[in-house]
Amino acid sequence: MNARNGGESCLAGVRILDLTQFEAGPSCTEALAWLGAEVVKVENPNSGDPGRSLGGKPGVDDPYFLLFNANKKSLTVNLKDPKGLALVKDLAKQADVFVENFAPGAIERLGLGPDVVRALNPSIIYCQVKGFGEGSKHEKNLAFDMIAQACGGTMSITGERDGRPLKPGPSLGDTGTGMLLAISILGALYRRKETGQGDHLQVAMQDAMLHYIRIAFAAQARTGQAAGRAADSSVSGANPPMGTFPCKGGGLNDYVYVYTSRANPDHWRRLLKVIGREDLIGDARYDSPAARAEREAEVNEMIAAWTRQHTKHEAMEIIGAAGIPAGAVLDTMELSTDPSFEQRGIMPVIDHPKAGRFKMVAWPVRHSGSPPPVAPAPLLGEHTADVLAHWLNLPEGEIGTLRQNGVVG
Repeated sequence: MNARNGGESCLAGVRILDLTQFEAGPSCTEALAWLGAEVVKVENPNSGDPGRSLGGKPGVDDPYFLLFNANKKSLTVNLKDPKGLALVKDLAKQADVFVENFAPGAIERLGLGPDVVRALNPSIIYCQVKGFGEGSKHEKNLAFDMIAQACGGTMSITGERDGRPLKPGPSLGDTGTGMLLAISILGALYRRKETGQGDHLQVAMQDAMLHYIRIAFAAQARTGQAAGRAADSSVSGANPPMGTFPCKGGGLNDYVYVYTSRANPDHWRRLLKVIGREDLIGDARYDSPAARAEREAEVNEMIAAWTRQHTKHEAMEIIGAAGIPAGAVLDTMELSTDPSFEQRGIMPVIDHPKAGRFKMVAWPVRHSGSPPPVAPAPLLGEHTADVLAHWLNLPEGEIGTLRQNGVVG
């Protein structure tokens, strides 16, 4: 892989001070680290990011932490020590971006609020992730991924049509919010390059969820009713056959998703040929999406009778080869053991000094044919001396004194 083409040079020279924890903030700063920014994660000297210890294995960072903090540096500073706070303010003067996702009001109480930091460095891009937006009646409330998804509408459109609302599996509230912030940071950096102008970026997890359910609002606009749950179909409206169909094996994930598009009537006709029902091609009872919607159960059973005779991989291959969108339902074990992801650099194996060999879900975008390389998540305080020396030009002796006095870890 050409080191200049892997994406890691895109943000070379950009310095990011990362005061985030758990997932929403770390997923944002990790994306920027993969693109070459120098991301310094500021952590408590005693325990660091709470995500490190979720697994309860002493001295070994949890996989949760490893997956959201690759390619970063760790600096441990006691922010409750005036000298520690002064160090972080000095680092902020050297930073291009400052990111935090503490509880509402916490960063201000520490003395590192946006007014303070932007006064020290007017060109800095100061970023905040909160659960609820400024001006919301819930702005002081704490939020995690599932709270954002409940309050942001994603749960209301997830689940069986007449069942209870369910939380979508992907962490849209956390990583989904982080990606929106990362995009906005890139935009702010691009503008700053021309104008020198800093910015104050704020994103609320609840607000971010609205971005991911725009088709639900489109459905509401068409019907005048709140978008409902659509099971394995779509809130935009069903177009049978469309959904998961059982496959041979009968396991928990032995299903294939089959989709026939409203925009392409040939999908239905091709599918009839695949399942051996050419006799129904042109039959007015099934020929239009509206007609099939009236016979949804019958149409779905027609497809299921065929899929039950094939494994999900066979079904995907046969249906897909016929020019019909289809996908086997793959679980995390099937994905992690698929060698193609490792070969393509999408899920590389890294060597972590404590956790050992670890398969990492990396940045999926290729730059000139290659994804950015992955370095292991840092050990707690691993880069404290390095950051203080290179960002603040502190001599080794002074760093040693700070460490002895408990200002840094």
